Amino acid sequence: MKDFIKVILIKHFEKQSDIDINAIFNNSPLLQYLDLKMGAILGNSKTRRSLANIYAIYSILHFYRNDFFNKPKEYIDFTGYEYTKLFIFYRSLYGGKKLQNHALNSRVNGEFKNKIVNETNNDLIIINDGKYLLHIDYLYVFGIDISKLAISIIKEYIHLLKLKDNKLIEDIECLINMDTTEQKKLKIAEILEEKVEARIFEIISFSILKNHYKTIKIFIGYSIDSLNEEFLTLYKTGRTNANDGGIDFVMKPLGRFFQVSEVNDYDKYLLDIDKVLHFPITFVIKTRQKKEAIFNDLTKFIKKKSSGMKIIKDRYEKAIEEIITINELKEWLFDLNNESINELLCDIDLYYRLEFNLLDDSV
Repeated sequence: MKDFIKVILIKHFEKQSDIDINAIFNNSPLLQYLDLKMGAILGNSKTRRSLANIYAIYSILHFYRNDFFNKPKEYIDFTGYEYTKLFIFYRSLYGGKKLQNHALNSRVNGEFKNKIVNETNNDLIIINDGKYLLHIDYLYVFGIDISKLAISIIKEYIHLLKLKDNKLIEDIECLINMDTTEQKKLKIAEILEEKVEARIFEIISFSILKNHYKTIKIFIGYSIDSLNEEFLTLYKTGRTNANDGGIDFVMKPLGRFFQVSEVNDYDKYLLDIDKVLHFPITFVIKTRQKKEAIFNDLTKFIKKKSSGMKIIKDRYEKAIEEIITINELKEWLFDLNNESINELLCDIDLYYRLEFNLLDDSV
């Protein structure tokens, strides 16, 4: 149980000394699921914010609290809230402006059953021809309606996310306003470490690579007589949790693919290669290890995985175009001039707000 959830439980039952908060939590699959989905507030967490899943539950709880709190007899005859009513509500919440309807329709139930062990094994969200409601089994623990408790936990989670977002945005604004380019570089390099959150690493690494490659020009054309001079341009394909088939960045005009990864599961590297049908990929890796060491480990893994079969071994090895680590990113960062550093900071600010749906929210 996360500390902030424990604090809320204690406060919620402070006037009922006979209530064991650990027993409430341990017997509530709903509270356990919320706890599981709220890892993003941790400083070095790689966990997704899971706002779609959390807001799907929150939207139903919001209306339930006013209509059916402590009214189990009335609730068992309820047929559900209209999709549009719920969707409008959770789109209005912090970071929810661009959330889709997948969580309401299937995602929560699938994950809930896979990760939370409970006796009934019922769906958390009951879907009834475009209407939605929470199963009554998960709204009561020892006869106590926990809907208001769950709402308090979700509200505090949102509050903590806002604080975290504001802190990073303030840090970026502070960076932009620093006096010297050297100070800005040192501060960015300080953030760019192995402990940084995965999505922040992806945003910073993209911004560095974009500004590094933009100074490199090539000549391209259909014939020697029609060659044109072009500078390399890097594009981000979408948010870090997007289903992009293993492509995080794409380079024009060379058509290079870039995938951001961590040194913890080489199987994931091969899966990324498979997703793009063995098209060469440049791996951008959140590590301070030397790229040569990573390449050696990866090729050893490929050899073991392929059982030495040449056709499989060659297929994967040839798909590794380049390996870039924090070491190269920092080297290229310190090579950037003042104009590029300022553009890099603007890129970080923009893509951070895009990533967390903050462009149209007050932060």
